[in-house]
Amino acid sequence: MKPGVHPEFFRFPAPEGRSRESTIRLDGEGRFFHDEALVEHPKLRDAFHTWIARHPDDGRYILTNGYDWTYFVVEDVPYFVRSLRAEDGDAVLVLSDATEEPLDPSTVHANERGELYLKVKKEAKGGPFDAKLTRFAQGQLGPFLSDDGAGAIVLATKRGTTKIPA
Repeated sequence: MKPGVHPEFFRFPAPEGRSRESTIRLDGEGRFFHDEALVEHPKLRDAFHTWIARHPDDGRYILTNGYDWTYFVVEDVPYFVRSLRAEDGDAVLVLSDATEEPLDPSTVHANERGELYLKVKKEAKGGPFDAKLTRFAQGQLGPFLSDDGAGAIVLATKRGTTKIPA
């Protein structure tokens, strides 16, 4: 059994001589850095994406593998939509942690630069979490978009519709 299942796991002090603070950072493009160096090892990078959580007491972002944990910095959002696909008329998101879930149009919004954000992992411990669609994923929204004729784009799936200002 992993120590992470213990109810006090996130309250245990750091190992002697260590800190729970780290210099790990997730940038706005979904890339991890450690001491300002890009984490290039694919398995470590992928593992980091699967270890994202929120500390149950203070809500700060942490990386945890069930054996240990550390705080890290999230510059924009903790999750990214890497791609999406159509499945039975619905849109399925493929997230940066390699999980999949249906797109909920009611949570989609655009920032001033036209980047699309939404909520994911609503059922996850510590969720819901914010996510950003990568440019590639935004391009795959085409089959689910239409023009409302009044200057807004309509995103429609089996789960609902929303208007995104153009």
